[in-house]
Parts: sequence; C-alpha cells; structure tokens
Amino acid sequence: MNAADKGATLLAAAHDIELAALARSGGRAAFGELVRRHGSAVRALLRRMGADPSLADDVAQDAFLTAFEQIADFRGEGTFQAWVKRIAARHYIRRWRLDGRLDLVAEAPEPQPVFGDETTAAGRIDLDEALKHLSPAERLCVSLCYGGGLSHAEAADALNTPLGTVKSHVKRGLDKLRDRLAPEGTDARAGRQVLG
Repeated sequence: MNAADKGATLLAAAHDIELAALARSGGRAAFGELVRRHGSAVRALLRRMGADPSLADDVAQDAFLTAFEQIADFRGEGTFQAWVKRIAARHYIRRWRLDGRLDLVAEAPEPQPVFGDETTAAGRIDLDEALKHLSPAERLCVSLCYGGGLSHAEAADALNTPLGTVKSHVKRGLDKLRDRLAPEGTDARAGRQVLG
C-alpha cells in the first residue's frame, strides 16, 4: 500500500471530530472526507426543503465552502452533519429571500396532489414523496426543524417569521405527514386501528 492509499484509509477511518481538527490546521484532504461523508445528506435536506436537484447541489457547495472557512467554529458539541445542515438551511433561506419567494405569513394555497406510487419496493412509504404533499411553507418549516436540526425559535429567526407562524406550519405539516404515512386502517392521530 502506497502512502496516498494509506493516508486515504486513515482519513476514512477517522471520526468527524478528528477530521474537523485536521481541517482546522489546513488539512484539505480531511475536509474532503467530511464532504464525501455528508454531502448527500445535505443535498437530501435541501431537496426536502423544496430545492430542485441543481439548486440543492449549488447550495450544498456554498454550505461546505462556508463550513471550511468557519471550521474553527465547529467545536464538536453536536455532529458535524447537523452543523453543516444548519449552514446549508440558512444558505437556502438566504436564496429564497433574494428571489423574493419567502412569504410564510401569507396563506399558501393547498398543493395539488402528486399522483404516483409512494411506496418503495420494500413496501415502505417514501418520505420525500410525502413531503411533496405539504405546502411550501410547511415543507420548509418541517425540514428546517426536523431535517436541519433547528429549534422552532431558530427557524423563526432564520426565516424572519413570527415563532407562532413557524410552529403552526410545523404542526400542520407533521399532522399531514402523520396522516399520509400512517398504515392503512389506522387513525394516525389516535394511533389505533379503525374498525370498518
């Protein structure tokens, strides 16, 4: 095994906190390993928030550049993935604001149903498909709070929206997801079987 292969193997075996420490001291290869490990999770969060695949790629790249520049701010108190997801969520929100698309206070029309098979080959329901049934505001707030790891207050601050509005969007979104993802024949809110 040559030195480059040995170095790549050591990086692949290192913990995220060790990689972040190496990146702080200028280790680009260590940061590259962090990007390799967590890039798809960051892009998936952005797509769940409503970004199309190319925008998700662009925002994820911007988020990782910001993370590299601010790697000294990562102290290992949470996971690296959660930290970079919060950065990515804020970048996405900033893009929304610049495009003038972010108006969470206004009542959004109900999204049109998306037809298609929502189950995977294993019979499990696809969360990404279920998220498409939420309004854009509900999808964004649920994704920020549950995918991006932001508290309701942090999401309200990032969105420059009243806390109560964010809480309402999250609650409605979770109720809709619960109803959509519940196995047939059960009442999702009560958690019990419905007798026919």
